[in-house]
Amino acid sequence: MTAAAGEGRASDRAQRMELSAEDASLPGFEDVEAFCAALAVERGASPHTVRAYRDDVLGYLRWALRANVHPREVTYRQLRRYLAELDQARYARTTIKRHLSALRSFYRWMNRTGRTMNDPACVAQAPKGERRLPKVITNADMVTLLGVFGDEDAFGEPREQTPADMRDQAILEFLFSCGARVSEASGLLEAWVNFSALEVKVFGKRAKERIVPLSRTAARIMERYQREARPQLLGERESDYFFVSNRGNGVSPDAIRKMFKRALRLAGLDEGLSPHAMRHSFATDLLEGGADLRSVQDMLGHASLSTTQIYTHVSPDRLKDIHKLAHPRA
Repeated sequence: MTAAAGEGRASDRAQRMELSAEDASLPGFEDVEAFCAALAVERGASPHTVRAYRDDVLGYLRWALRANVHPREVTYRQLRRYLAELDQARYARTTIKRHLSALRSFYRWMNRTGRTMNDPACVAQAPKGERRLPKVITNADMVTLLGVFGDEDAFGEPREQTPADMRDQAILEFLFSCGARVSEASGLLEAWVNFSALEVKVFGKRAKERIVPLSRTAARIMERYQREARPQLLGERESDYFFVSNRGNGVSPDAIRKMFKRALRLAGLDEGLSPHAMRHSFATDLLEGGADLRSVQDMLGHASLSTTQIYTHVSPDRLKDIHKLAHPRA
């Protein structure tokens, strides 16, 4: 068994332990477990994604039990009642839409596998909500954030870096340089990094492969980590992963998120930001710098151009610059 497979099975066991005996006795529970296994195997969903789907569908099963209906026999009207109850409980509209999206995937799979001929979710509509612009990190704050684990402090004075510092600095640079997801940083293999060509191969959602350019700054910092810090973190061990933990294993997504929170705290930035804000910033900076939407879509690994279009918002200052350049009477 590979280290990755062993970690995956350990994570799955931990998730199962989190489930209560009451959840395991819910009508439809076995269907949910089989559905989650299919998500992981057939679609290559990450453990984080599988856990989110499981939580949402289990919440639905608890409601079905209270409503005295079996999940395989729920009608469209009953499903609408479930969504209405979420709305009455003041769930955010984005949360309700996420629940419905999980149920659509669940019922599509149930139909495909012959477990039911019923699909109440296919025509259900979630409440429309405001389209929020993604949170981005300003250029000045990004410079501060990328430097918290660097070899110089905020005043430009030399600072001694530990191997973990070099790794964490390299991870932050990689996330911003490539607009990568946390799961893509965690799963990055050493063989996929090509410093001479300044490019990296990553596997995104549903095991979709893409090649992403790497900035010279990120390449320099990542190469230094690989040369100096990675051998110290591995010791006598071997690993295919590019970013490795203090124990020589691949760095998990949760460990990257914890590191990011620590970096925000050290930088004096809003700790409510997530690593995904670096991906948002990457996309926004490219578009404001003149990149075309299709190229940004390819670099982000979005399946649909409509997903990328949320980044087409521009700042008021940028609008003023465009107005001055383009309007005949500006």
